[in-house]
Amino acid sequence: MPAALTLRPVQTKADRKAFVDLPFRLYANDPNWVPPLKGEALGLITPEKNGWYSHAKAQLFLAERDGRVVGRISAHIDTLALTMPAAQGFGPGAGQWGLMEAEDEGVFTALLAKAEDWLRGEGTTRALGPISQSIWEEPGLLVQGFDHPPTVMMGHAKPEYQGWIERAGYTVVKTLYTYDLDIRVPFPKIVQRIIKSGEANPSIRIREVDKTKFQEEAAIILAILNDAWADNWGFVPLTQPEIDDIGVKLKPIVYNDLIRVAELDGRPVAFMITLPDLNEAIAPLKGNLLPFGWAKLLLWLRRPKVRTMRVPLMGVVKELQASRMAGQLAFMMIEYIRRDAIARYGATRGEIGWVLDDNQGMNAIAETLDSKVNKIYLVYEKTF
Repeated sequence: MPAALTLRPVQTKADRKAFVDLPFRLYANDPNWVPPLKGEALGLITPEKNGWYSHAKAQLFLAERDGRVVGRISAHIDTLALTMPAAQGFGPGAGQWGLMEAEDEGVFTALLAKAEDWLRGEGTTRALGPISQSIWEEPGLLVQGFDHPPTVMMGHAKPEYQGWIERAGYTVVKTLYTYDLDIRVPFPKIVQRIIKSGEANPSIRIREVDKTKFQEEAAIILAILNDAWADNWGFVPLTQPEIDDIGVKLKPIVYNDLIRVAELDGRPVAFMITLPDLNEAIAPLKGNLLPFGWAKLLLWLRRPKVRTMRVPLMGVVKELQASRMAGQLAFMMIEYIRRDAIARYGATRGEIGWVLDDNQGMNAIAETLDSKVNKIYLVYEKTF
């Protein structure tokens, strides 16, 4: 007779460590899982170290058999998400769950039920997941693209999770894509003509960011982001505590020539953020910076040589989104960063995403560049 399953809330530092450690065992034989740095993973679930908790609350749970951790989940409520229009995905009554891992379907189902019970007790009427934990972190369950590792800040999962979630009564509410692009290949001639036309327009300026003015540049990008993404599914505005934390985490992999701001008549109207794929550097570290991992990582950060560049965020102010100018600015930024990514970092591949399935503009840009969908993530919903 199998041992009884125990579900309990995470309460101590030891519990949080066990929560972080579980995937290292579950994915030990998966060559495409990238072990996160354990310190970073602990920071994400520690309220004092994650600005997201300034407007959210969460309860983490562990599942155990005979004292051995066999599963985990986070149930959480983002108070800002509750204020968003329901038509955009969240809104009143919306709770979330994420960071789900389990040895088998029985554990998985029990943990989902536990998270739902907690969410109901907090007054929510529906659950969305997996969202781990902020929409800006790792939303969605990987359902296609298991054959290659995720890039920085993207998730991985076991293929069987999809069936387990759907048998628990969840239905798909949103599909997210990432696009793969061989950046060594020149863009199609139509794109080259659009870029050339933009270069001849004296009103357009595409500039690099200045990392020495990090806060000022971040404020410019945030203003464009909040305007550009305001109507998107799942949008929740970033708060200052989150921005501060993101700045600390991302500043080491921010390079002036990989982030562009587009100005029109001197006014910032668009941006593109590109990150060298940090996962390529941390994968061999197995989650630990000691004893020599920190030195290797610092050496890599001085001037990374990578195969892949990831574009996690692009945005054009709302007033331009239905115009030809939006696409022109996007193609110009992509092309300028493409050139530098090859020449200065040795990159050969780009990944764009995640992109919402109904983001017609961004999907059209990706397709025009002859890029292909390489990973698909699903967000699920269940009404109580």
